[in-house]
Amino acid sequence: MTSLDSPPAEVDTLPISHPRLPSWAGLVVAVIAVSLAGLITLLLDWGVVALAVVALLLFTVGLPIWSLILENRRSAVDRLMTNLVWAASLVAVLPLVWLVWMVVAKGGGAVNGEFLMSSMRNVVGAGGGIHHAIFGTLLVTLVAALISVPIGLFTAIYLVEYGKGSRLARWTTFLVDVMTGIPSIVAGLFALALFVLIFGPEIRNGFMGSVALSLLMIPIVVRSSEEMLRLVPDDLREASYALGVPKWRTIVKVVIPTALGGIITGVTLAVARVIGETAPLLLTAGLTDSDNFNPFSERMTTLPVYIFSQFSSPGVRLPDGSDPPGFARAWGAALVLIVIVMALNIIARIIGKIFAPASSRRS
Repeated sequence: MTSLDSPPAEVDTLPISHPRLPSWAGLVVAVIAVSLAGLITLLLDWGVVALAVVALLLFTVGLPIWSLILENRRSAVDRLMTNLVWAASLVAVLPLVWLVWMVVAKGGGAVNGEFLMSSMRNVVGAGGGIHHAIFGTLLVTLVAALISVPIGLFTAIYLVEYGKGSRLARWTTFLVDVMTGIPSIVAGLFALALFVLIFGPEIRNGFMGSVALSLLMIPIVVRSSEEMLRLVPDDLREASYALGVPKWRTIVKVVIPTALGGIITGVTLAVARVIGETAPLLLTAGLTDSDNFNPFSERMTTLPVYIFSQFSSPGVRLPDGSDPPGFARAWGAALVLIVIVMALNIIARIIGKIFAPASSRRS
């Protein structure tokens, strides 16, 4: 029996706190990393990009090492993973920023009212514009969307609402996945072969390009719409069925409105995927220097094809030694194409907000 007067046994205690790096530790490590990277790049005669990469690597490793010495292993690992996440974000963002900056710097000077409102008809040397290419891009992409969105959405509805577990649904999913990875030139060759077989070898028009682009759009619309429809809770469907609403009306009035925001986003991604395609349109829509607003008649130029043609045939170098005029026109067209894609994304987000369920808008 233990005596009540005996002293308590000694218990090993662990510290509840440990030294922490000061708030300015990251700044110090950054200054040291840049200094060492500058010294290394000077000794090895490297460029600015190499300096930034070496400095980033030194900072990513240096701060966790200091944390391991002063703090503990858990804090060091935490700082290392945080630095890796930030480094990965910078690696993903910096090329995009550099690309946008380069396009704006090289193409901004070429974009003006005349460039946007004139075509390349009878243009030799400097001058000309992209009016015909802008409308060609919008018309070809619009017709492709009119073909792809209904087919893709109806296919997604079948896969989610009607074909669960069926053999046809499994084969459809497999074929959609295969179509997602086909090269764009194959879609162009298919459309070319189809129309040539029906209308003859001289056929070239914007509708052919739309058919080729729809082959690339449909699988993206199917997969994105399918995922959005699967996210709709089954409780909503069951509540509608409990009220005696038929299945088709439940899909139209409950399922699709609930998933509409995501469906619009998927359609926008599909449009952004095909609006910059060049190879299939070279084979199908062709190239022209004049305005053509009828996608079912004659050739039709799009912005990607225009950019390709201007870079491949830029003209002669100017007397002052500057670049041929085709280069400036190509960079200007590239800038306009980027602006169009950004505008489509902004419009899609606005439409998604408008048609999203009330609870989603409040959140």
